[in-house]
Amino acid sequence: MNIRHNAALREKLAGEYALGTLRGGARRRFESWLLEDAALRRAVAEWQDRLAPLAELTPPVEPPPRVWRAIEAGIAPTSSLRRTSIWHGSLNFWRWLGAGATAVAGLLLAILLIRQPDIEAAPSYVAVLGDDKAQTAFIVTGDSRRRQLSVKVVTLSSIPADRSLQLWALPKEGSPRSLGLLDPVGGASLPLPQDVSPQSVPALAVSLEPSGGSPNPNAPTGPVLYKGAWLPI
Repeated sequence: MNIRHNAALREKLAGEYALGTLRGGARRRFESWLLEDAALRRAVAEWQDRLAPLAELTPPVEPPPRVWRAIEAGIAPTSSLRRTSIWHGSLNFWRWLGAGATAVAGLLLAILLIRQPDIEAAPSYVAVLGDDKAQTAFIVTGDSRRRQLSVKVVTLSSIPADRSLQLWALPKEGSPRSLGLLDPVGGASLPLPQDVSPQSVPALAVSLEPSGGSPNPNAPTGPVLYKGAWLPI
């Protein structure tokens, strides 16, 4: 496949690579293209910059007290060793170091297993909504388990007081579907309809509407300012 002259495909693959949704042979093939294509590397870097605000959506997780107790229990015996005994012979030292590394690895694995339930709270879908100059305005995430949309403002031009921003699902078939109004400062938390998944809705968009939203429930009446692909994570 030659993607050098296919701008739309290059942009799509760069976005999927940055998100981590490009996997297997397709990812390896894309990485081989990256080695030879500086413009493609720039496209990936631009996507990474756009997606960077997603890190702010991930709340910090404090490990449970039992994790720290396990770590302390795992390393406490080594503190009773005399420093001279550690260095007594090089062979003993390397045996000790290997055992210590194994113990630390085991503890880290335990931490990951304990934190596994937190993965369930991670977003299922994401869309980076930008303007025609690729300037990111909103990041939208969807939680398929809680059926909730979270809209975060990244950078946004001033919106007239008598206008509203409205979020739309753009399905493969049929008319656009309103998902709700957005706060130009704080974004929004909106319900996620059951059928608004990347399988049936490949893209989201934001339009500028009269105050209170579009008078037409089936389509924007004002200009579409921002749009982006709706992707699984």
